[in-house]
Amino acid sequence: MVAQTRAGNSAPKRLAFNEKIVGKGLATDALLKKLKALHTELAELDQELVDVNSLSTVRTQLVNTSILLHKDRGIKAYAACCLADILRLYAPDAPYTHTELRDIFQFFFRQLATGLRGAEASYYNEYFHLLESLSTVKSVVLVCDIPHAEELMVDIFRDFFGLVRRDLAKKIEIFIADILVALIDECQALPSEVLETIMAQFMANDAQPAYRLAVQVCNATADKLQRHVCQYFTDIIVAHSHESDSESNFEEIRKAHELVKQLSRSCPSLLHSVIPQLEEELRVEEVQVRLIATQALGEMFSEKGGAELVKKYPTTWNVWLMRKNDKAAAVRLKLVESAKGLLVNLHDHRETVDELMRLKLLDPDEKVRAAVCKVYSQLDYETVLHYVSEDQLRSIAGRGMDKKNSVRVEALNSLGKLYSTAYPEIENNDPAAIRHFSWIPNEILHISNSTQEARLAAEQVIANFVFPLPSGSSALTSKNVDVNEVAWTDRLLNTMGYLDDRGVNAVLLLSGIKGSRPSPYELYLQSCVQHNGGVIDEDEDVVKQRLNNVIRHISRQFGDPQKAAEDLHTFARTNENRSYKLLKTCLDTQTDLKGLVKSSTEFLRRIELSSESILGTMTVFLRRAMLRIVNQSSIPTLIKRVQRADSKHAQTLLTYISKHCPALYKPHISELTKAIADEKNARLVEVGMQALAAVSRSDESLAVNDKRTLERVMRYVLGSNGRVAKFAARILVASKEHDDLCAEAVESIAKKLSTAEPDLLVAHTAVLAQFARLAPDAFERKSDVLMAFLVKKLLMVPSPADPDEMDSDADWVEDDDVQPRLRARILALKVCRNRCLAHASTDTALEVATPVLKMLSTLLDHAGSYSADATDDPKVKSRMRLQAAISLLHLSVVDKFATTINTNFISLAITVQDPCYNVRMEFLMKLFPLLTARKLPPRYNLIPFLTVHDPEADVKSRAISYVTHASRNISAAAKVDLFEIIFIRLLHLLAHHPDFSTAHENLQEMAKYIEFYLDLIASSDNVSLLYHLAMKAKTVRDGQSHTYSENLYAMSELVQELIKARAQARSWSLQSYPGKVKLPSDILRALPNPESATKILKTVYLPEETSAWLLESSKTQKPAGASKEKRREPREPKDSKSPPKRKASRHRVNGTTKRAKTARWNSDQSESEEEPSSDDSEQDDREETPTKPSSEHEDGSSGQESDEEANEKKGEQNRKPSRKAGTRAKRKISKQVKKKGNHARKS
Repeated sequence: MVAQTRAGNSAPKRLAFNEKIVGKGLATDALLKKLKALHTELAELDQELVDVNSLSTVRTQLVNTSILLHKDRGIKAYAACCLADILRLYAPDAPYTHTELRDIFQFFFRQLATGLRGAEASYYNEYFHLLESLSTVKSVVLVCDIPHAEELMVDIFRDFFGLVRRDLAKKIEIFIADILVALIDECQALPSEVLETIMAQFMANDAQPAYRLAVQVCNATADKLQRHVCQYFTDIIVAHSHESDSESNFEEIRKAHELVKQLSRSCPSLLHSVIPQLEEELRVEEVQVRLIATQALGEMFSEKGGAELVKKYPTTWNVWLMRKNDKAAAVRLKLVESAKGLLVNLHDHRETVDELMRLKLLDPDEKVRAAVCKVYSQLDYETVLHYVSEDQLRSIAGRGMDKKNSVRVEALNSLGKLYSTAYPEIENNDPAAIRHFSWIPNEILHISNSTQEARLAAEQVIANFVFPLPSGSSALTSKNVDVNEVAWTDRLLNTMGYLDDRGVNAVLLLSGIKGSRPSPYELYLQSCVQHNGGVIDEDEDVVKQRLNNVIRHISRQFGDPQKAAEDLHTFARTNENRSYKLLKTCLDTQTDLKGLVKSSTEFLRRIELSSESILGTMTVFLRRAMLRIVNQSSIPTLIKRVQRADSKHAQTLLTYISKHCPALYKPHISELTKAIADEKNARLVEVGMQALAAVSRSDESLAVNDKRTLERVMRYVLGSNGRVAKFAARILVASKEHDDLCAEAVESIAKKLSTAEPDLLVAHTAVLAQFARLAPDAFERKSDVLMAFLVKKLLMVPSPADPDEMDSDADWVEDDDVQPRLRARILALKVCRNRCLAHASTDTALEVATPVLKMLSTLLDHAGSYSADATDDPKVKSRMRLQAAISLLHLSVVDKFATTINTNFISLAITVQDPCYNVRMEFLMKLFPLLTARKLPPRYNLIPFLTVHDPEADVKSRAISYVTHASRNISAAAKVDLFEIIFIRLLHLLAHHPDFSTAHENLQEMAKYIEFYLDLIASSDNVSLLYHLAMKAKTVRDGQSHTYSENLYAMSELVQELIKARAQARSWSLQSYPGKVKLPSDILRALPNPESATKILKTVYLPEETSAWLLESSKTQKPAGASKEKRREPREPKDSKSPPKRKASRHRVNGTTKRAKTARWNSDQSESEEEPSSDDSEQDDREETPTKPSSEHEDGSSGQESDEEANEKKGEQNRKPSRKAGTRAKRKISKQVKKKGNHARKS
């Protein structure tokens, strides 16, 4: 095929070269020289001006095999350039046959593939010229006209993609891209091998030249490649999905989708027909295919170009979203895992994504719920601030109470990480950051107080993100660890500024400030040292038993007690002195923050290197054992912050330290002394005085003895600030000259007491309360005068209600609103109580205490007054009877007094059923610490069981928490003494209850007390003992009267039936109790003769209606599968909801009524140092008895609630007249109900 003659305006230029380049005997050098000259001349010829006839000789010779197959690289390089020029000059027609063209192009690409290696390579310029010519002239398109060109195209694409990997010049990449684009545009049918070669480049690193080349080619030929790409994926997916019996087939499908994702990032226009195909995959039956497609589309939608993809394929987007309801959890999981990119990049679809995530937070599968929570931990601060709603974050917080640990951990970690990233902005008072993130620690702290399982995860998040220690990364390599103690303390205060009361209490508990010293952790360390790795010189059994006991106690607080116990034993066996020394430093209250960081870091590093398996347990151990939230390094900053107007939490922390760990003040005595000298700052003086008082009492060597300071303290003692005066009195008592100073103070107060103004009267009475307990000798010098005034002029004086007061029936007064006179009366009761305690070990103890005990009992009997017909203010009465009850609790600690108080125990016990909510709650909060410390007789453990009918859920839940925690953390023998043997006393108490009668409706109410007790205490191990005690109740008589004996017998029969029904329902074996039980002789007496015993045993004291009800109830008991032990396990609530609103007041059998909650008094009503204040009582309960959902314990009453209300009204006429306490309570409730009714009519 010869080119046609061209016409032009100027004469055609002929090729001057006329030498032979083919022939025998032609030397290589000569031939190379000739080809070089030919190439030079051909390159200079212009396509439009050349006489192509003059090229006929060389064009024929150039395709001779002697040239194309020559061994010399230079000859072939120049020959290729000459041929490229020939094709350029002849364009658009080729002067060769198809066979010759095939040989020429094969020759071209063979030279390029083997020779083009870099600018330093031989003949680089010639190869560059060849490539440039093919790119610019587009002569390469002639390949498409050659028969069977597919094979040649495959070789070209393969060679070029191999060639471009040599990291050649950018211009060469452009030439190659132009050549490949031209081939694709001109070819009639694209060979599948070519497409495979192109697609293979997308699976490589996107920084590789081959990848860039593929992207350029695909984007330039997208219109033509779309159909081929779609067919390519169809062939792969269809072929393998039909043979989906092996993992290898799914692997091929997975690779294909990986390729789709790469194309989506770089060449989205290629996927016009592929995306709908992926949409169809979302609907197929095969789970693996749906899974792969869901993941691929999710990642594509999550990319930066995802918004455009959603806009272009809305149907696919919607079908993909519907996978949130896929029946396969794995598919739903892949959907959720894509959400991070959706939240970051799809801002226009925020509501849709939020709704998706909110729904999946409640997914049935724990992995899906955990994945949702994890997504938010991966987001940056700005994204969460602007594109994640607060409601959504609170929903994640709700998962902190999830039933599954993995979900709890991810939820809490997400919240913790978000708070940690936002804290710098919160610290800078950024309103948006405060609004969006400041509540997070409060939620985590609430969760830490819920269940044992949730507590572990919450503690770790608090330690890592909310209150982290300064970094200890340099602690192992640097002697001077750089920590900012001020910033560390300020972070605590700033965070506490956004906590509610529960959150603050949780922080105080987690701080480790409260607790006995030495702590269980210190005892463990001591036991490890004594154990000496098992090599024990003496008392081997005692040492081992001591170690086992302390490990058992500590391990109960872990999620896996058995694993924790094993790890603690392992640590003890390692017996490494350096680890012991580091741990001792961490536990020492005198260790500062730098020492704490350095020692804890090294300790954990040593554990990791020596026994990595126990690292988790020892990390939790160390976190709980050391003072990592507040320690002695915090004190200077806290003292400075108290001086600010917003010093509430600094004062709270210092007050807490003063009460529970005053040793922290040891290095800071001088600062405290300066603080009390600043008389203009009342808050600072109060905090300083309390701290000095605490540290003086804890360590005599630190007592204040400086004359000038003592003079100032004396002024405070005689001043009018009640709290400051109280603490000043304690400082005087601890000083060396306390006898003279205290006597002087008492003398001065005795003179001024009768004429003191109200505020001064309060302060003087507070001081007397301290001296009566701590300096009894000084107090007794003027005790006649003082006690006469306090009793006759203060306590016995009537306190009528204010006639001008609007709410005359209110039965509680807020702390800040307590009048000085009432405050002084309450303190006067404390004086009486403390005087009794001070004389407890003397021979005159009962002589001093008897009138006080009688007075306190009278206050209880007359609802806070000294006579039944008194017209005192209800608010005064509630405060007085509360203080009387609390005083009796504290006096019951002394055996001499407990015997006397026992005669009035029932009146004291039913204080927990007082009509006033605050009285009930305060009473419980004072009771629990005394019970936990085992200071009270076992019978006081009955009181929590009297809360079953309490209309306020939190009262009952507190009782449940105490009983559950206390019974779980004591030995089996102790449980028998403290909770099981007292069962007979519970029956006796109920028989004496003011509201007891043998009417059927009343007995149903009594049954709920028993069911409540059994829910918390009964098990297969002790049911025989409980049944035995119930039967024994019919073999004795009541120590008071025959009437109460019959009540006791009725209770005995009722309880026996309830226990039998429970044992049957739970498949418990109810065998005869093999042991002997001694019944309490203080309340029960032996029967006079055998005939009486026989008669009582044969007599049925339960009404027939009650017997029938018990029989019917036993038939509807839960099946055996719902065992008692299982129900007593802690359970998480379904959701973290706010407490239910209280219902309107209504009658209750036990004399209680619903009242609106109000803040408890925490000023002068608070107890002395032995007695936690109102605030701390709540903390006590939280520490000793972690909150437990009460729903699982309400089985005994929930099913009969509606009947109960009707039966109460029906049974009113059948009940016996109640005794004073019950009558008083009912009268109180009636007044409240009438008042509410009148108010409703008015409104």
